Amino acid sequence: MNTLRQAAEEYLAMRRGLGYKLLQDGRLLGQFVSFAEEHGLNHVTVEAALTWAMLPTSADPSWWAKRLTVVRVFSRHLAALDERTEVPPEDLLPRGHERSAPPFLYSPEQIIALITAAGTLASPLRAATFTAFVGLMAVAGLRTGEAMALDRDEADLTNGVLTIRDTKFGKSRLVPLHHSTIDQLRNYALRRDELCPRPHTPAFFLSGAGTRLIHINASKTFNQLLTAAGIQAPPGAPKPRLYDLRHTFAVSTLITWYSQGRDVAHLLPSLSTYMGHISPATTYWYLHACPELIAAAAGRLDDAWKEPA
Repeated sequence: MNTLRQAAEEYLAMRRGLGYKLLQDGRLLGQFVSFAEEHGLNHVTVEAALTWAMLPTSADPSWWAKRLTVVRVFSRHLAALDERTEVPPEDLLPRGHERSAPPFLYSPEQIIALITAAGTLASPLRAATFTAFVGLMAVAGLRTGEAMALDRDEADLTNGVLTIRDTKFGKSRLVPLHHSTIDQLRNYALRRDELCPRPHTPAFFLSGAGTRLIHINASKTFNQLLTAAGIQAPPGAPKPRLYDLRHTFAVSTLITWYSQGRDVAHLLPSLSTYMGHISPATTYWYLHACPELIAAAAGRLDDAWKEPA
C-alpha cells in the first residue's frame, strides 16, 4: 500500500474516531492521494496540492480553496510524521469569509423554470430525479447533502414526514411536508421504481445509473438546468448554486410572515428547528441577505411607530 494512502486512511480514521464525519473531505482526500499516486509521489508537495486543487478549471475559486484546504489540514497532521511533507500556505487560494457575498435568491418563476428544465434531461431517470429533487429543495429548505442522504425508509409518504438523520451538527429532525409535495414525491417514487426496479442503493433519490446522488454530479446537472432555464446572476454577483434554494426557502418564509403581519421573532425558532440550525441566531443571518426582506421588516417597524389615528 502506498505510504501516503495509508497515512490518509489512518488520519481519517483518527478524526472520525473523534466524532467528525468527513464524508466530503474523505472523498476529496482520496482523490488527491490517487492524483499523487498517478504522478509517482509518496508525500505531499505544495505544487501537487495546488495543481490538484485547481483541476476542475471551470469551478468557482471557492471550490478550489475548499479542495486545497482538505490537503492543507491533512498535510499539517502528516508533517509531524514525515519531514518531507510540504504544507500549503494559508494565503494560497484563501477561502475568505464564506458569507461575505449574499446568496442568489430564486424567484418562483425561476424555480418553475428549473423544474421544467429538469424534466427535459435526456435520461428519463435523471429527469424524474432532478424534477423531484429540485422541487423538494425549494419547498423544504433542506441542505443539499441531507436531500442526497435521504433513504427510502426515511421518507414517510403516508404521514408526510421526512426523517433527516445525523445532520451537519450530529442531530436528527423531522420535516413535515405539504400534501402537494408528498403527492409529487409519491409520483417520483413510482416513476423511479418503474425505471430502476433494482437500484444499487437504498437512497430515495437515484442518479441515472441507479446510485446515490453525489455533490459534484448534482452540481454539474444543476448548472445545465440553470443554462436551460436562462438563469444567471447579475454582473459582478456570485453565480447561482443548488444550495441557494435553501437560502431562498428561508428568505421566502420570512417575507411571507412579515407580509402576513405574523410575529416573526416568535416564529423564528420554529423555522430554525425546521431547517436544522443550531439556534435562531444562525437563521437571523438571512435578514441581511435580501433587500425585499429588509423592506418587509422595515415596513413592520414603520407600522409599529405610526401614531394612532
